[in-house]
Amino acid sequence: MYARSTTVRGDPQYLDDGMMYVHDTVMPAVTGMDGCVGISMLADRDSGRCIVTTSWADEMAMHNSEPGVRAMRQRATEIFHGSVDVAEWDIAVLHRVHATGDGACAAVTWTHGAPTGLDQMVDSFRMAILPRMEELPGFCSVSLLLDRESGRGVTSVTFDSRAAMEAQRERMMTMRTEFLSSMNREAMETASFAIVLAHLRVPETV
Repeated sequence: MYARSTTVRGDPQYLDDGMMYVHDTVMPAVTGMDGCVGISMLADRDSGRCIVTTSWADEMAMHNSEPGVRAMRQRATEIFHGSVDVAEWDIAVLHRVHATGDGACAAVTWTHGAPTGLDQMVDSFRMAILPRMEELPGFCSVSLLLDRESGRGVTSVTFDSRAAMEAQRERMMTMRTEFLSSMNREAMETASFAIVLAHLRVPETV
């Protein structure tokens, strides 16, 4: 399974216009493409940063979709009044306890480390981190995406509400620090987002 993330750093005052465009135009177009298995959107109203992630059954389907999404990406840049950064990922881990609902939020962490040893890291994540996350009140799901060539990774942990996420912040920080240290990886950034779109058919990898 593969994913393409499009990060838009836009003007907060145009956020609603941009989200409407993604919901009304981008989502139906993308989900109708061969091999698409979902789309999600995270948004930070204060900064205007949004992350739209499309998921694909295989790498070929993701690459074949690029010509079809290029014009929509450009239009989104104009509507959001911002800049766009695109990244492609291998979906290494996806685990859901239950689907997200209104008010759900996500804590996202970008990491970096050596490209070697990523399979060991994924195995350790499944065995050591997932059981602890399932114990967190309000936990919905977690995904781990990897760029195997560069060694970059991104983890998204979703909760029922912002209150639930904030209540578990210290425990998540401890888990993250311990795990990254044991894997010789470094956290580059952590940020919180509201989940404004979650139209997903991606099968679990656990």
